[in-house]
Amino acid sequence: MVDFSTVHAAPSPDLITPDNAMVLFVDHQPQMFFGTGSGDRTSIINSTVGLAKAAKTFDVPVVLSTVAAESFSGPILPQLREVFPGQEVIDRSTMNAWEDERLVAAVRATGRSKIVLAGLWTEVCVVLPALSALQQGYEVFVVADASGGVSPQAHEHALQRMVAAGAVPVTWLQVLLELQRDWARGETYVPVTDLVKEHGGAYGTGLVYAQTMIDPHAAG
Repeated sequence: MVDFSTVHAAPSPDLITPDNAMVLFVDHQPQMFFGTGSGDRTSIINSTVGLAKAAKTFDVPVVLSTVAAESFSGPILPQLREVFPGQEVIDRSTMNAWEDERLVAAVRATGRSKIVLAGLWTEVCVVLPALSALQQGYEVFVVADASGGVSPQAHEHALQRMVAAGAVPVTWLQVLLELQRDWARGETYVPVTDLVKEHGGAYGTGLVYAQTMIDPHAAG
């Protein structure tokens, strides 16, 4: 029986924070998008860029990676590159990013125990590093809407496989709001609400409406 007299206000260590997480983007490239059929590709791009901007807003370390960029898959998504213009992109030959020593070293160098992972395709270039990182003791959070597979079934079955191994499925907006977690955090309040208005769909439109039509100070 729980002694509720000992319960106090404290966050769970399972939560993603700016101090315990890093974000790994894997293979958001033209050739991979061509083969993506699990969902609307424009929506996947929007979610990917939203996740990138969330990481940048909270200074969360990011690792960018591509596969066979010069010979087959093409460059990293330009909108993603724009968020991190000076950052190295680790190009690999391996489908499993976790079999590239440079990438593993870059993840390890962040000193973070939680990996927020997004990529194309879910059933190959996401599931393989997710299972590998889990086996080595990392916590893995798979950003489902910033990832895509060749079909709805491939995407969903890959998510199920990762969840069974211990990964946690999330969305980009969930990650953003979990990083913010308290609207009294004034230093990130405006960047977060601006990001929601830009990439948050109906939620963002609702914020625009509230600030212009309801808040008497917003239109001043």
